Amino acid sequence: MSRIDATLATARARLRRLEAAEVPEALRRGAVLVDIRPAAQRAAEGEVPAALVVERNVLEWRCDPTSDARLPQAVGDDVQWVVLCSQGYTSSLAAASLLDLGLHRAADVVGGYQALAQTGVLADLS
Repeated sequence: MSRIDATLATARARLRRLEAAEVPEALRRGAVLVDIRPAAQRAAEGEVPAALVVERNVLEWRCDPTSDARLPQAVGDDVQWVVLCSQGYTSSLAAASLLDLGLHRAADVVGGYQALAQTGVLADLS
């Protein structure tokens, strides 16, 4: 197993990972969906209307409730941040990083944007 595969497995073992079908209910309960895909990828694949767009390189600063650069939604450690990337790999590492900050409800989406699109969940997120 490569080091990155081992790192990914360790990250995922710590996370609550949501299946695509679980995302709409999580949002109804107050979760914040964060799309970390780069602009070019969002342009090629499509946007997620219900998601906040936060580039991966600033995610921790935007979600940390103690950061001067935080988003208005970053009101405490109990916010459920649901991180979304294209296929569910980068989002696992990003969500684990949020856990390291003490954001204990951080999660990601199994299969990422592609799973939302393939299962038809995107229509529920408009």
